[in-house]
Amino acid sequence: MAQTEFRAFAPAKVNLFLHVLGKCADGYHEIESLVVFADVGDHLTAVPADKWGLDLSGPYADGLRSGDLTDNIVLKAARAAADWANEKGQELPPLHFTLEKHLPVASGIGGGSSDAAAVLRICAEAASLAIDDDLVARAAALGADVPVCLFGKPAWMSGRGEKIKPARVPEGFGLLLVNPGVEVSTAEVFKRLGAGAVIKETLPQPTFQSTDELISFLAKTRNDLESSAREIAAAIGDVLDDIEKTSPLLARMSGSGATCFGLYTSRDDADAAAHAIREAHHDWWISS
Repeated sequence: MAQTEFRAFAPAKVNLFLHVLGKCADGYHEIESLVVFADVGDHLTAVPADKWGLDLSGPYADGLRSGDLTDNIVLKAARAAADWANEKGQELPPLHFTLEKHLPVASGIGGGSSDAAAVLRICAEAASLAIDDDLVARAAALGADVPVCLFGKPAWMSGRGEKIKPARVPEGFGLLLVNPGVEVSTAEVFKRLGAGAVIKETLPQPTFQSTDELISFLAKTRNDLESSAREIAAAIGDVLDDIEKTSPLLARMSGSGATCFGLYTSRDDADAAAHAIREAHHDWWISS
């Protein structure tokens, strides 16, 4: 391992829609979703060390300091990657990670999952190994969103999140993300998901040639977790109301919340919407 420093970006994951198809016998749910990634995210740095370690920095680091850092998903991912490399006959020496946390914790945009995926990419690079199906399987064991975050590109998700298919999404539209500063537990949202909200269906997976085609498709979809999330965090409704006032092409909650998004014709429109909402809510996390 000649390289002395490794870096990776962990972008925010946005579920443009999220359908819950049914509940498995083991309690997990099958879903389908179209995912894109934002320009905002966390930053991971790693350097060779005598033992595995983790430091935290950034505006949202305090949200991770209350627990045992050895149990943080960053080090869980590192240990999983070390086992994977060892099975490939490649020793992965310990790394010390620094996580610069810019995404709110428990916010429905895959912060922890994207961090774990970034660690897996760093470890694969450090071990001079290519990402393969085995590493994807280990990513899935870390969390349902980790496989899609491992690739960090627009994708269709299905199964429990482990089935990934590349998606073609038009470029150039504006994306606004807004979080009211409320943490929402994904496990609690799924726990509250009523049987009536679970609908067995699958959708076609078209190739979108324009933003209009994308919006037309998304208008027929939904986020099945929104009603449960709003029971936990009523502020989600306030966020969506404020986004709607900026005349987006679409406003919706991402993942299990509480982050919501707006889609706009252009980046300038998204920036203008961000400015308007920021003027009214200085304590909200807003990115465009």
